[in-house]
Amino acid sequence: MVRAKVIGGTRAVSRCDALTLPPFSDSAEGLTRTYLSPAYFAAQEQLAEWMAEAGMAVRRDAAMNLIGRYEASEPDLPALVIGSHIDSVRNAGAYDGALGIMLGIEAVAALFSSGVRMPFALEVYAFGDEEGSRFPAAMLTSRAVAGTLDPAALMVRDREGVALADLLDMTAYPTAARAPGSVLAYLEAHIEQGPVLEAERLAVGTVTGIAAQLRFEIELTGMAGHAGTTAMGLRADAVAGMAEMVLAAEATAKAGPADLVATVGVVTVPSGAANVIAGKCAFALDVRAASAATRDKAAEDILRRFRAIANTRDLGLSVRQGHDLPASPCDPVLMSLLDEAAAAAGHRPFRLVSGAGHDAMIMAALCPTAMLFLRCRGGVSHNPAEHVEPADAEAALAVMSGFIQRLGASLEPA
Repeated sequence: MVRAKVIGGTRAVSRCDALTLPPFSDSAEGLTRTYLSPAYFAAQEQLAEWMAEAGMAVRRDAAMNLIGRYEASEPDLPALVIGSHIDSVRNAGAYDGALGIMLGIEAVAALFSSGVRMPFALEVYAFGDEEGSRFPAAMLTSRAVAGTLDPAALMVRDREGVALADLLDMTAYPTAARAPGSVLAYLEAHIEQGPVLEAERLAVGTVTGIAAQLRFEIELTGMAGHAGTTAMGLRADAVAGMAEMVLAAEATAKAGPADLVATVGVVTVPSGAANVIAGKCAFALDVRAASAATRDKAAEDILRRFRAIANTRDLGLSVRQGHDLPASPCDPVLMSLLDEAAAAAGHRPFRLVSGAGHDAMIMAALCPTAMLFLRCRGGVSHNPAEHVEPADAEAALAVMSGFIQRLGASLEPA
């Protein structure tokens, strides 16, 4: 068992650090913890010990989420769920997802050590598959809890050919769904994954919502030819067309509102060679904004520019839409409680949107949601260079504890 001499936010950070090493990582070099791997179960066992120490009853559901429950002042009351994910991307940082779980445990531990019970239960969820780093589907486990999981999404295999159905009972999996009314609200603390808080010199910020996202797969078809013998004016170069399209997407996003972003993160050139004009290439386009209207208009503008470029360059263009994730606004009442708790803890209330997806966007189908962002150095995430100052984790814990107290007070009779 990993022990830490300190408590609170500082302990939450040190526990995240401890879980970056084997047996809590699938790799000896950098953190990689994928859903249902040996490292995943080792991390769950350690988390279960920490949850029990904090006064929680611990269980796993049919989706293999780990849940710790701290009972309310009366039995069978709805729960405030505090959650995030314990899985990671490959070669990850220590704090993405895991820190939100550790802070949830610390918030419960503070109540337990004081003998305080709230007019709602508190449950800490360690979701198992937010990243989708093992199976080609993300947020399976929170979708199961929210009751929004399409059973067809479970028919997946990992890169080694192992089927999810080989590891878990697919008929039982949907029973992880929470009954309507059993969850009062959902709170997720997460590193920001961007530099806004750092630029504002703030430790924490209240999230207004999670951006709407569209993703496309683009294929271009030109004419392959010899690099030395085909005149520039006679070329139908797929890669040159792609380069112009990437810059067009960037220009469209730069000309839009601050919350609009467009990214080309995957590029492939099949049969590419140094002395061959590319006859075919493909790339992924990701467009996000705080509102679906802004996102959709930008995507329409970008694709219109793509078609114009393809026509000018005599290229075939194929567009396939992948993800279409709606914006997920956080609950206004819960946001106000977070703002009040931040001010009471000595922090200037500040609101910002999340450009990244989180389990909170899935849980919004079940209950009102709130998110608290923590500052991370350089805005770096999904990278071993992730860094969170213990003082910022202490600040986040103070805000979370204040939020819990204010939520409890709001339920008391007038």
